[in-house]
Amino acid sequence: MLRTMRPGLRWDPWREMERLESEMGSLFSGLNRPRAAKFPPMNVFAGEADVVITSEIPGIDLADIDLSLTGDTLTIKGSRKPQELGEGQAWHRRERGSGSFYRTIQLPFTVDGSKVEADYTKGILKIKLPRAEADKPRKISIKTA
Repeated sequence: MLRTMRPGLRWDPWREMERLESEMGSLFSGLNRPRAAKFPPMNVFAGEADVVITSEIPGIDLADIDLSLTGDTLTIKGSRKPQELGEGQAWHRRERGSGSFYRTIQLPFTVDGSKVEADYTKGILKIKLPRAEADKPRKISIKTA
């Protein structure tokens, strides 16, 4: 049975396959675009003596944040509890998410875990990770004969 799409134009299975291929291509073309930023956003600053990480995590209780260090890898875990609405209230706009988060950062060098400092002020988590003595570059003197 022949189907017509427009008067005088017959249904062509090859044309239909080309249309389907084009639609599938446009559907998956966005996969190479940059993805949405991960949560929590982080800045990592590295110097010769230490690494400093700052992360924005407003509205999260300190008890709901877990930091762990394994070798040269820092992991930040936590959760943000959903905001409860009062009786008779409904969301008009809801952009801040809730739930668990998990970020792992590989550091540029091994750190001294016993000297790590973390501070949480005004929703900003600041972590200072000093470089391990064994990992610090050493100046080598050259002797002359």
